[in-house]
Amino acid sequence: MRLSYFLILILMIVSCSKKYDKTLPESKNLVESVYSSVTIQPDSLYEVYAIVSGILDKNLKTEGDLISINEPLIKIINNTPILNTQNAKLALQLAENNYSGSAAILEGIQNEINTAILKYKNDSINFFRQQNLWNQQIGSKADYDTKNLNYQLASNNLSLLKNKYNNTKNSLETALKQAQNNFQTSLISAKDFTIVSKIKGKVYALYKEPGEIVTIQEPLASIGSSINFIIELLVDEVDIVKISKNQEVVITLDAYNGQVFPGKISKIYPKKDERNQTFLVEAVFINPPKVLYPGLSGEANIIIAKKDDVLTIPKEYLMEGNKVKTDNGIMTISTGLQNMEYIEILSGITKDTYIYKSKND
Repeated sequence: MRLSYFLILILMIVSCSKKYDKTLPESKNLVESVYSSVTIQPDSLYEVYAIVSGILDKNLKTEGDLISINEPLIKIINNTPILNTQNAKLALQLAENNYSGSAAILEGIQNEINTAILKYKNDSINFFRQQNLWNQQIGSKADYDTKNLNYQLASNNLSLLKNKYNNTKNSLETALKQAQNNFQTSLISAKDFTIVSKIKGKVYALYKEPGEIVTIQEPLASIGSSINFIIELLVDEVDIVKISKNQEVVITLDAYNGQVFPGKISKIYPKKDERNQTFLVEAVFINPPKVLYPGLSGEANIIIAKKDDVLTIPKEYLMEGNKVKTDNGIMTISTGLQNMEYIEILSGITKDTYIYKSKND
């Protein structure tokens, strides 16, 4: 009974008392940073799309293969453009033959013009000869009128044939140019059925297998740099105003447990992601790891400011944001730089001022 009373007394004393921890401010090198999640992506990463529909005939590369600029990547089958190309070629050949070939239309009209010139000259000679005779009161009025009519008809016919030649030439030239354009367009469409890489890099993903339907809305592959990688950081909107290009970044990756990699900010995207209230920021490695893969994740701290030998206290001793408990009571202080554990003291206490932290046991 006596022992039980003693234990109860101890518990009551402990429950009604407070334990105070105390410490002195100390000088430290302080670094303020902004935390961010990290995702690794290849530089120049892009999704490959077809600009025509069809059936995937063959993937000319596999995942992990290196690829050069304009090197073929995927072949697509679609007979319609092939037939269009053949028809365009036939139309072009016909237009060329009509314009300058052995069956050229212009050549036939030119022959008609040559014949009309000869007739015009002959009728002209006959008319002016008959006119001279008529002026001398020789010959009949009927002969004069006949020769005059033949001359006028020959002149008009020659003019009509020349106009016909010019108009036909213009039409044939236009038709030839149109046929040439159509043929070139069909060749481009045919080439579109073999998709090539736009960059020198690595094939990171192929999304379709031979025999599957290809549309212009679905990506077929993913290609990016095989050497250079980008660090994607998601920065909270309350911290984005502190970020600027070339700031130092300290990166840790889950795949490299415990290792720290330095980097620097290379790009800040100005549009906020409304879904998670963050901004996308890019950084680059200064000394990258030997092996990187797209999608590797980790954490980063973006260095905002550094100060050496500043007076600091643990943040857990801070009360209401700018107050501490001292031997002289509650003191208001001015603070500066801070990190997750410590905060800089600008004024209000000195290195000889004990501060207290109370907590319930």
